[in-house]
Amino acid sequence: MQTLGRVLIIAGSDSGGGAGVQADIKTVTALGGYAATAITAITVQNTLGVTAVHPIPLDIVAAQARAVLSDIGADIIKTGMLGDAPTVELVADLIAEAGVPAVVDPVMVAKGGASLLADAAIVALRKRLVPLASLLTPNAPEAAALTGLAVETTDDLRRAGEALLAMGAKAVLMKGGHISGERVVDVLMTPEGETAFEGERIESRHTHGTGCTLASACATGLAQGLPLAVAVARAWDYVHEAMLRAPGLGAGHGPLDHGWPLRGRA
Repeated sequence: MQTLGRVLIIAGSDSGGGAGVQADIKTVTALGGYAATAITAITVQNTLGVTAVHPIPLDIVAAQARAVLSDIGADIIKTGMLGDAPTVELVADLIAEAGVPAVVDPVMVAKGGASLLADAAIVALRKRLVPLASLLTPNAPEAAALTGLAVETTDDLRRAGEALLAMGAKAVLMKGGHISGERVVDVLMTPEGETAFEGERIESRHTHGTGCTLASACATGLAQGLPLAVAVARAWDYVHEAMLRAPGLGAGHGPLDHGWPLRGRA
């Protein structure tokens, strides 16, 4: 019987519901897990972009996480938008304190281009969070920022992945959506080897929250006890179908259909 899977999400809120904590909760729930949250920031955004960010005080972020961990508990922690270096440091401390695996999505830039991570925080992320990651899920620009390497091809993704493993991440899912080509190739890498996930590129403006969604889907599978490659494969399939079935909302980068498993595959 499948374990419920408790996922504590430490990330920012997206008022438009397409990314951030909202996308995370929808994903975890759709895949049969239990989502709890510690909100790091409130963003004012819709499909057209982010217009304001209100950081949550660090003591309140910590209190949210500890309240969940001390009562409900968590099988895994999933991180998203952290904003600045002090928040990154706090979250690293919380993960170490909790002693549970972590899926780290190194969110740096919103789909519309707004920066969601201060430059100084990248150093803290590299030094503190990467070594704590059971799974790190960077896209090409994030991998480049974390490693200092150019990431423009799938081979570049692999080189950056090797560098991130050398920094201490136990596994990395190198996302190839920013790499040009008719097909998208994501590469799951561990010290034992790699698994590639490849599919036709979906030409759509409705891709808001794909990174959050994929990382949360991976986290749910791991929380439910699935082997890493199986959890990632299920997550990849879930996101692919959610993109195909995007509801077409908004005039900009629209959201996915997170609830498609409730209605069955098209």
